[in-house]
Formats: sequence, C-alpha cells, structure tokens
Amino acid sequence: MNFTSELLLDDGVLERRFTLDGIPGLLWTPATASASAPAPLILLGHPPLGLGAMYPRLVSRARHAAADGFAAATIELPGSGDRPAWPALNRAREDLRRAMQAGAPVGDDLVDALVLPLVDAAAPEWRAALDTLLPLPGITGPVGISGGLISLGVRLTATDPRIAAAVLFAGSFVPRVMFEEARRVTVPLHVLLQWDDEGNDRASALALFDAFASRDKSLHAHLGGHTGVPASAAEAAAGFFRRHVRTA
Repeated sequence: MNFTSELLLDDGVLERRFTLDGIPGLLWTPATASASAPAPLILLGHPPLGLGAMYPRLVSRARHAAADGFAAATIELPGSGDRPAWPALNRAREDLRRAMQAGAPVGDDLVDALVLPLVDAAAPEWRAALDTLLPLPGITGPVGISGGLISLGVRLTATDPRIAAAVLFAGSFVPRVMFEEARRVTVPLHVLLQWDDEGNDRASALALFDAFASRDKSLHAHLGGHTGVPASAAEAAAGFFRRHVRTA
C-alpha cells in the first residue's frame, strides 16, 4: 500500500488516499483511533461511478462513521474512475440502458453480464484491501460492510469471516446465482429497500432477503425511488453498526 496524500478534516478525521496494486482507495480514521485504541473498520461500498463522482457522499458517510468511533475505507471498482476501461461491461450497461428506455424486460443473461464479471473481479480486490488495512496502526476488526452493489456485498459477506455485519442496499439487479450465495450469509443484516426504485426488481429484492440465512436480519423499506432514501435511514444503519460491529 502506498499512501499518496493526507488531509485532516475539520472534525479531526484523518483522510488518506492510497493505491494498492494500482487500485485507488480512501481511508478515514477518527481522531480517537490510535495503536493502543484501534477503531473497527467499515467498508464503504458504492456504485461504479468512480470515486471522484462519489466522493461527497463517501466522505459524508465516513465522517458519520468516525463520529461513532469507526474507521472507514473504500476502493475504486474495476472499470471505473481512473482505472482501465472495461469494454464488455460498458456494452452491458448500454444494453441495460436501452432495455429500460424501451420498457423491455431485463433478462437473466443481461443481468449476469452486467453484474457477475464485476463481482468476480472486485471481490478479491476488496479482500486484499482488508488484508492490508487491518494490520495498520489504529485499525482493527471486526469489519462491517455498508452499501454499494448488493451482489458484491453478498459475495464478500458470504466468503470473508472478518465481516461481522452488513448494511446492504437493494438497489441493483441481482443474478440468480447470488441467491445461492445469500443462503451462506449468516451475519446480522440490515437491508434497505426503496419501494419504487426504478433500477431494482422489487420482487427479486424481497426474494433475496428471504434467501439470507441470517437469524438476525431486518428489511427497512421506504416509499420513493433510488435516490429518495430518507435521512432517518442513515441513523438506523449507524445504530445497527454500533450494536453489531463494535460489540462483535
């Protein structure tokens, strides 16, 4: 890991930009974190729009996490931001855009082409980021994961025992194979669903929630579209992490 910049925010949160095997990332640590009192880590997921475009929302989420005593980190997704373009993924996105504009059904083949290659490529990178972040002074487990592509969240939560709890956003299409992976997820879950999300199949989201094997899981549904998440949802997610990550 190579730290490329360091910025102390006005609330005492330390923001550091880094690269890990050429992948850009961001790490935020609260002022209270130290080698003798390390902060548990929250991984901040995000859509494949690039860290630059997502930065205002990411830093806001990180500062809220820091106020609760958590460190937060994220990395750039494959094919996004300054990372090399991914033509096949871009073609799948364009096919999805055309299908939705035409009001045509989004078939399983398109969902698989859109989501599975990205999850297959990204999941090992996020696990490698955890390998590098957790030994840093001031950082510790257990780990929580928050938001982003729900299929990536499912993959990471099902396969990485360091993740103790997850806040997942049911706001993207889900390949059918992910339902089998969901049946291996047993950690506490807090799932957010926008009831009228134009980019999400509500029935599929509900079926995915039902597939999770976690005994401690809750579904928080709100009226409105993809960007209409109410402010109260952030505090509910924060309370979930306070209960399940800090005390895990």
